[in-house]
Amino acid sequence: MKIFTSIILFLLIFVSNSSFSQDSLNFKNSKSPATATILSAVLPGAGQFYNESYWKIGVIAGLGGYFTYEIIRSNNDVSNYSNQYNNTITPENPQGDIRLKNLRDFYVDQRDRFYIYAGILYIVQLVDAYVDAELYDFNVTDNIKFSVGKSKRNFMELKVGF
Repeated sequence: MKIFTSIILFLLIFVSNSSFSQDSLNFKNSKSPATATILSAVLPGAGQFYNESYWKIGVIAGLGGYFTYEIIRSNNDVSNYSNQYNNTITPENPQGDIRLKNLRDFYVDQRDRFYIYAGILYIVQLVDAYVDAELYDFNVTDNIKFSVGKSKRNFMELKVGF
């Protein structure tokens, strides 16, 4: 994979013979990536609403709601099993019920795992809002031409036409 990426990078940087028109240099996005990212940072899914990617709001809300539910449920189980375990510790049995201790530890790990999942979801939706705003005006037409061939000046030439 690294070799393929290096070859593409080499072709794009050193071999490509591209010229930019004045219109392409003065291009301005109709959606601001900074605004989309800030909106998503304040309220997850708001950047997707700003970018008019409405279906993503449901995915973010669904996953966020599920992760929140699991965090709350696991936290309740941690509290429940912790109390039960603490009640089994006696002078005769200082270790307490090991089964309850293992259940408590399991739900602590489960809760922490869902905190990580929620954090990953938050970061991914921020990145998605930024990228979606950046590519909002990206032109996807059937008039795209791509060719690779020999050139008089270069060893190889990469041409992309729209």
